[in-house]
Amino acid sequence: MTSPPAAPPSGPLNVPNILSLGRIALVPVFVWSAVARRPLAAFLVFSAAALTDFLDGLAARLLRQKTKLGLFLDPAADKLLMTAAFVVCSFPAVSRPNAVPAALTAVVIGRDLAIVIGAWVLYRAAAVKSFPPSLWGKISTICQMVCLFLVLLCNALGLRPAGLLSAAFLLTLAATLVSAGHYFRTGFVLGLARSRRGGGGKPTSRSGR
Repeated sequence: MTSPPAAPPSGPLNVPNILSLGRIALVPVFVWSAVARRPLAAFLVFSAAALTDFLDGLAARLLRQKTKLGLFLDPAADKLLMTAAFVVCSFPAVSRPNAVPAALTAVVIGRDLAIVIGAWVLYRAAAVKSFPPSLWGKISTICQMVCLFLVLLCNALGLRPAGLLSAAFLLTLAATLVSAGHYFRTGFVLGLARSRRGGGGKPTSRSGR
């Protein structure tokens, strides 16, 4: 039985990483479009940036072009886009006629900051270096992306579907809070406990990052 062909060598500027860099480059274009009160342009730029998120993951799997740079660049591009979009869409003077509640934006950004701080604490206290994503984290990200997509789409069309957006806001809030609790339990509490049982502060556990 023959073994599958080896993956071709992949440099740092491969297709997935170029797509991630393109997503980062679209963030200031999106912010400018929103601040300039061009809702259709803001929606189209955000949609294009979100599409690169899907395409870079697909390209990494199909082309087998996974690199250490990509492991950092892809989530960094995601967080930059999402944070910018939530902040911009939270200002009623900019995001018209629909705006994301400021409390939801605070929860989303606060969760991300808590995860970063928790990962740093785990690394310093227990030498945990691996922080794989969790299912709840992925669900939370999807809810946040859909929520922003709906707000920007409705603004581009000049619609005010209060019921639909309220449901999207509540679902996004719930998913974000549940994922934050899941990260805290599996990543921080259980991560520290497993590391202590392993002894010597060795990186024997993983958090839910």
